[in-house]
Amino acid sequence: MIQGFILTPEQGFVRGELHHEGGRITRIDGVPVSESEVRNPGAGAEALPIVLPGFIDTHVHGGGGRDTMEGGDAIEAIAAMHARHGTTSLLATTMTAPLDEIRTAMAALGPVCRERGAKSARVLGVHLEGPYINPGKLGAQPDFAKTATLAEIEALNALAPIRVITMAPEMPGYLPLIQQLRASGYVVQIGHTAGSYEEGVAALGQGARGFTHLFNAMTGLHHREPGMAGAALAHAEYAEIIPDLLHVHPGALQVALRAIPCLFCVTDSTSAAGMPDGEYRLGRHTVTKCMGGVRLADGTLAGSTLTMDQALRNLVFSLGLTIEDASHRVSTNAADYMGVEDRGRLAVGAHADLVVLDRELQLERVLVEGEEVEPGK
Repeated sequence: MIQGFILTPEQGFVRGELHHEGGRITRIDGVPVSESEVRNPGAGAEALPIVLPGFIDTHVHGGGGRDTMEGGDAIEAIAAMHARHGTTSLLATTMTAPLDEIRTAMAALGPVCRERGAKSARVLGVHLEGPYINPGKLGAQPDFAKTATLAEIEALNALAPIRVITMAPEMPGYLPLIQQLRASGYVVQIGHTAGSYEEGVAALGQGARGFTHLFNAMTGLHHREPGMAGAALAHAEYAEIIPDLLHVHPGALQVALRAIPCLFCVTDSTSAAGMPDGEYRLGRHTVTKCMGGVRLADGTLAGSTLTMDQALRNLVFSLGLTIEDASHRVSTNAADYMGVEDRGRLAVGAHADLVVLDRELQLERVLVEGEEVEPGK
């Protein structure tokens, strides 16, 4: 049993108790309260913690010194590190690389997607960020972009379940392929793209559902050339964004929050997350962690060191979101985006994935499918 101010889908915050058994939530009892009472319970009131759904991160390259593209047991270490920061489920994210290297990484991811490791986040599947991107908008991706085919994607999916695919829709033949992929059950995101506003709108019309790290590695918004960012702001229901306050200016974050109803947050974290300053791997690249960021030798931002608990604090304390809204951005919206109905919400029958926080939104407890995970610092 967990006592506190519990965020529920139907009633918002309730003061009460959450019960779980066998990794699932069995009962929530409580009295509805306002968020102002949650944040300022008043003098002499019992110091109850805040209970939110566990965080869901659909864009994770690494953490704790390990990189998804390493293969082997890297993903197990990555999932354990992020669980300590409140991420209860995630998508392991690939880099653009030669196909044999992607196959090696996917083969290592398959078993971990089928069975969760102890004290670790659930790996729901793979976000294939590369190699089906525009070679002119690599960002920090290595220069191994290639042409996608449905057969090749299905062969990779046989190694590990692909949940999300990043594609540049302006590449020849990709618009009809997006329609095929959507019909086959894949979620297609637009990203690493030099495409125009019109090409973005066309891709959404063919079934693309979201945008990869909005504003980064895509054509920007200009009032006479709205670009891919303009297509997202005008038409998207979902998009991911990196709220480390480095990848995207707080003002641009506010624009996206007002324009895209179900904007959700990702870390785009690298092996440098949770580690001291120094050199680390990002796929084939060597990257340097310093001054709160991760960069290539030429200064290009190369993923982040963000964790989802810090993302929540940034949304609330730097951008002024309510805790309830911020919780949706780091959990519920991503679950809905992937069509996952039993995660990202504290409801009877859902997985007992949750975080318990103090008034400063620092982690006190983490539960992944009912299993206690010791929070990290």
